[in-house]
Amino acid sequence: VGIVASRLNEKHYRRTIVLTKSGDYAAGSARSVTGFNLYEAIHDCREHLLGYGGHFAAAGMTLPLQNIEVFSHAFEEAVTKRITPELLVPETVIDAEILFSELNPSFYNILCQMEPFGPENMRPTFIAKKVKETGFSKIVKDLHLRFSVKQKDIHLTGIGFNMADKFELLQMDQPLDIVFALDMNEWNGEKNLQMKVIDVRLSE
Repeated sequence: VGIVASRLNEKHYRRTIVLTKSGDYAAGSARSVTGFNLYEAIHDCREHLLGYGGHFAAAGMTLPLQNIEVFSHAFEEAVTKRITPELLVPETVIDAEILFSELNPSFYNILCQMEPFGPENMRPTFIAKKVKETGFSKIVKDLHLRFSVKQKDIHLTGIGFNMADKFELLQMDQPLDIVFALDMNEWNGEKNLQMKVIDVRLSE
């Protein structure tokens, strides 16, 4: 469950607790956002738990099934007392500039060896500069943006969640800089590298 909590935290950038049922009890794993003391928030809810442990950014706990709802409310109250709006805005740190020609399954496998990712071990973020839109990018479900771009002769696709407002930028037929994390997309038994796009801008 720790990996699941880390993935949810990474995707939504919110403090996350994932519980699994075992008999009359639930065991959970929690992950925090950068700068928020998760352990202290869980400590405030200790009366509802059988046991807990962890540190600033990650924790685990065990509790009776009948305590899940009251623990959930208590945890939300503990978080609300401590968290600030600034802590809910992820800071994008670009680890390296990269060329599409450097992206391949072997490189992706090396990145996977760095898991699990979370607040204290963020997924590597890259920037590719002067890429061109291919004419096949599109808006998905009115909210998201499916990228189809190329750098020289190398094509790559990507998904930008809640980035539909960037579609006009892609239609300007100008070189783009794209900030992204690398992912593997599986569809109909095929695996292909894709970008999880974080931001895009016109190249300088």
